[in-house]
Parts: sequence; structure tokens; C-alpha cells
Amino acid sequence: MKLLVINLDRSPDRLAHMTAEFTRIGIGFERVAGIDTKQHPDLVLQPQHAIHAIRPLAGSEIACLHSHRACWTIIAQDDAPYGAVFEDDMVFSGKAGALLGDTSWVPADADVVKLETFFSRTVIQRRRTSAGHGFSMVRLRKGHPGAGGYLLSRQTARDFLQATAQVNIAVDDLIFDPIVSAGKTVYQLVPALCAQDQFVGDRLPSLLDHERDAARTASGLMIRQRKPTSLRIRREARRTLRWIADFCRLRRRIVVPLDPIEATD
Repeated sequence: MKLLVINLDRSPDRLAHMTAEFTRIGIGFERVAGIDTKQHPDLVLQPQHAIHAIRPLAGSEIACLHSHRACWTIIAQDDAPYGAVFEDDMVFSGKAGALLGDTSWVPADADVVKLETFFSRTVIQRRRTSAGHGFSMVRLRKGHPGAGGYLLSRQTARDFLQATAQVNIAVDDLIFDPIVSAGKTVYQLVPALCAQDQFVGDRLPSLLDHERDAARTASGLMIRQRKPTSLRIRREARRTLRWIADFCRLRRRIVVPLDPIEATD
């Protein structure tokens, strides 16, 4: 299985970080040159998916998609049944090498396995399948942001390439939004194998977040208005109903934890 790391040419510090991370867990990787929005300002002119009609994608988000597409192309053409994609600001569990060096733990029906946590609440199926080394596989039933670390099948890589051939969409929406990814079997690894450094060490701020927020500020989209009380009450009521529905369908809400960074026995 190829382990691919997206890295911009202007970010040698991040490549050094990922080199150190992979060395720490005892496994190799292949660098994939990221698409840089600074060199492709015309990206914002490309067609976008309908879900972005209200808040169009920034150039950096479109560049991020094309960077992931470069990885999908490699996986789609490889002989291995699976490949893994990582962005260059990830921090790994001390046991990551044991899983990334072998795919026997991946369920036969898996199209995608989310390896990271974004530390935001999501919904998973209660039923768990052991992945070994203290990890479990669970079906992901709600969107879980972030596309910093995931595994996907060769066929799914081909499907994603086809789905984005004519239209741009945020990478994590394409992969982890249940509505957009309908028909795909998506698993979450619990605890997570990795997380962005901004959540763990805060040494590498997210380039995507910085450039996206700058674009939103310039367009006025960062200005938020307080929602009316009646709307907030209805939102809380819907949240309660969703909790009841999840409980009845053997699902649970969870903030996916990160497995310890330092290896433990």
C-alpha cells in the first residue's frame, strides 16, 4: 500500500516534519507535490458543486482538491487494493506503523477508512470490529471534517476522480459527507491514528484554514449574525430528536479520541 503525503514546494518545513513523523513510526512514504493556489489563481473560475452555492470554495480549497486528486490518480493506477493519503501537518499515534504497514485489518467492504480525528462530534455505529493493536473499526454515519489522513480502495480512487472530473468540491465533503458519499461504505478508526498538529502541538498552523479565512474575510462571509431565539430553540429540539433517533438505530455520538502519540505497551 502506498502512503502518500501532499506537500507544497514552498513548505519544506512541513516535509521535514512528516519525514520525522514517518521515521518515528518506522515506515516510509512517497511525497506528492501539492497544487499551489498562489501559482494557479484561476482555480476559482472552475465549476463548483451545488452544495457550495451559498459559500463558494476559495482557491486554496480547490487547490487542495486537485492535490488529493493527484494522490487518487496514483492509487487508481497502483496494483495494491488500497492506498493512504496524508496532508503534511499530521501527527501520528505511536502505533501507527503497525497498521500502516499492513492492510489485513481493513474490512472487505470498506471503500474509505478515516484515520484521523478532527475532535468534532460525529455519529458512529455502535457495532465495532477489531483492527488489532487496540484499534476498532466502526461505520461512520455523519460528516466528520478533515481529510488529513484516510485510506481508500483503488476503485474508490477511480470513482472520486470521475466524480470530480468536471466539478470541484471540498475534499472532506466528497469523502465524509453521508449525502455526497452515498453508496460508499465509510469507516472510522477508533481511536484515531493521527490528527493535525494544530490540535496536538500547535507548531504547524493549517495553511488551508488561513488562506480560506482570509478569502472569506475579504468577501465579507466571516461576519456572523446572532440567530433569533426561536431559531435556536428549534435547533435544540431537532438535536434532541436526532439523539433519540440515533439511540434507536444503535448509533452513538462521539468525539473520536487520538491514540497516544508516544508508543505504549
